[in-house]
Amino acid sequence: MSKAATTKTDEGGGSFYDKEDNLEKLCDFLRSKEGPPVREATQMDKRVLYLKGEKLVNFLVEPKMGTKWPKELPRFETRAEAISVCKDLCKYQFIHRSEKRGKGQLAVSRVRDFDEAGYFTWIYEGDKTASHMMTAVLLVGFLFCTCFPIWPTFLKIFVWYLSVSLLIFIFSLIITRAVIFLAVWILGYDFWVLPNLFDESLGFVDSFKPLWSLEPTKAGQLPYRIGTFVAFSSFCYWAVTQPSEFDGFVKGNQDFISDLYAGKLLSDMSQQAKEDIDKPKMQSLDDLLKSLEVEENMQPSMDEEADEEEAVDSLLDNLIDTEDEDIDEDEEDF
Repeated sequence: MSKAATTKTDEGGGSFYDKEDNLEKLCDFLRSKEGPPVREATQMDKRVLYLKGEKLVNFLVEPKMGTKWPKELPRFETRAEAISVCKDLCKYQFIHRSEKRGKGQLAVSRVRDFDEAGYFTWIYEGDKTASHMMTAVLLVGFLFCTCFPIWPTFLKIFVWYLSVSLLIFIFSLIITRAVIFLAVWILGYDFWVLPNLFDESLGFVDSFKPLWSLEPTKAGQLPYRIGTFVAFSSFCYWAVTQPSEFDGFVKGNQDFISDLYAGKLLSDMSQQAKEDIDKPKMQSLDDLLKSLEVEENMQPSMDEEADEEEAVDSLLDNLIDTEDEDIDEDEEDF
């Protein structure tokens, strides 16, 4: 029997794919980029990936051209061997059978057996170690950012410089790409450096592929290219013939970047507040003692004010009593 067949026996005399661990290795391969193409759908309010049983069997028997089959996994020679393994995938719940309920909608099928005509949804999600590590990194990063107010000053300055440098780099890259594109577009070609840089549908690595692209411009753009050439030439002529104004423009940009690094443009607090940002907000012992002295000095003046108010109240009471006595005497005379 061929060495590459799935009936390859292990030390126990059984088939290689009889062990669940080996099926898991096969599923890791099938769920990778080298595996068969899958489609997205919604099942039980959850986004899932599915494929038809026939395509899964076809891939196991005859993988698509260019597929790098793992060396540790034996190949399938017949459809019967592939179907047998697919039944084991259903048995061990690596996949389960589904039925279509509409466009992009699936439901769990009552029939659990494998059939090439059926649709099968992936349950197995592969090795989650990398996902768990990324989740842990995100949590630690979130906690780290929320503790920004208690960061040491040198770390705050480092983050500020890093953010400003990254911002300047991004703007410089955008402007450089635009200038190069404009210069080549005038000549009749669409030339982009990193054409997929801002393509949200691609991954991080794929966004930097290819490094450049060159295509002829579409018909009917000649008037726009001529107008752009005139405007661009006028700007270059102004920059050469008016060096003082252009130098002032360059000097202004340099001052802007210097102020940006120094944190002067976004300042919303005084210099003293910046210097005291890491100091505790509670009063020091000296401040508390000074506050007590001020309160003690203010106490005599408050006592004097209270005595004066009492004196005025007593005078008013005496005056009222005197008037009442005069009124009583007048009534007796009558």
